[in-house]
Amino acid sequence: MEMTERTDCVVVGGGPAGMVLGLLLARAGVRVTVMEKHADFLRDFRGDTVHPSTLTLLDELGLGEKFHALPHSEIQRIGFPKDDGGLLIFGDLSRLKVPHPYVAMVPQWDFLDLMAEAGKAEKTFDLRMSTEMTGLIREHGKVTGVRYRTEGGEERELRSNLVVAADGRWSLARRESGLRPNDYGVPFDAWWFRLSRPAEQGLSGAQIMPEMKNRRFGVPLPRVGYYQIAYLAPKGEDLRRQGIEKFRETVTALFPAFADRVGELESMDDVKLLDVKLNRLHRWHVDGLLCIGDAAHAMSPVGGVGINLAVQDAVATATLLAKPLLSGTIGAKDLAKVRARRWLPTVLVQALQRVMHKAVMRPVMEGRRNGPPPLMIKLMERFPRTSIVPAYLLGVGFRPEHAPDFARRATEPARG
Repeated sequence: MEMTERTDCVVVGGGPAGMVLGLLLARAGVRVTVMEKHADFLRDFRGDTVHPSTLTLLDELGLGEKFHALPHSEIQRIGFPKDDGGLLIFGDLSRLKVPHPYVAMVPQWDFLDLMAEAGKAEKTFDLRMSTEMTGLIREHGKVTGVRYRTEGGEERELRSNLVVAADGRWSLARRESGLRPNDYGVPFDAWWFRLSRPAEQGLSGAQIMPEMKNRRFGVPLPRVGYYQIAYLAPKGEDLRRQGIEKFRETVTALFPAFADRVGELESMDDVKLLDVKLNRLHRWHVDGLLCIGDAAHAMSPVGGVGINLAVQDAVATATLLAKPLLSGTIGAKDLAKVRARRWLPTVLVQALQRVMHKAVMRPVMEGRRNGPPPLMIKLMERFPRTSIVPAYLLGVGFRPEHAPDFARRATEPARG
């Protein structure tokens, strides 16, 4: 039996962009339904970096204390090893004049649970888990809602004034709309795994120190009780065929300090592949539908900025569209304003990532170098204070978004 309902806005996808947008619109009084096809948020090796700009946003939303009560590590410096065995500090976030001068590493499901909890306090917020969008509804050339399937297998329809595609780089809503991204080549894929980290190691003031040598590139991210490690391999290389023993040898050669714990990797099932994409839409909307976050622009994992750009897209969307959604007057011109506001920051971040791919990652994996470019080393050594520039670009961004007045709240204390 097919049932039809109505709301102001449907957000497809319960990731960072979708959950933040849902919360902000609900705080404006917009009736918003967020659809998440999974039963919970518990998926490993998703983006877990929360940058200073997003930490400031959480303070503005009154959620800062609750967030910081979650187990997390704090990363202040990003560096590269040099060929001579020295260390080059590339970005020093501790020098930023912001309330939280570090990147917080926290499981993404904790962040999303926090957004869901805050959303429940809003009368117009509707989060539907185990609810999968199956198609778009169109009338007279305009998207007017979605078809979806419930956990019990029921097929239903939800009509709305706006559909927001926040369902990631493989977005079904985007594909159904006919929008197609321009793809930019990426020379590597990321293979994610975790190894234990001594409990006595502190959670604040940590550093990200990639390892680069012998055609291998890896990044250990310090987490609470473990390292989350990204091993970058040439695009399309199937490490599973080599087997777990060979992979352990590769990890040990790259990270000798982890030789005593690579046995924690019991099989290649403990290693997850991220097919790295770097793309963006030229046009982010059709009439009645808007793409944001990875659905509009898939980011490389370089710098871990994907979540924060997605969150900033969500804030800009809520700021620009809450009023026309409330008045029922939203149109294509309103949707175009979101892309106009977020286009330049997206292009600039992706340009920076492409430079890093070409100048740092590719030469290492092709065996031409075991560290960053000599010119970069000379510049950073001669002018060490320039480390604040990449720290600002990664931690704050080209155009940080702030919570609109309607979404701001007094600080909510964390539970004891």
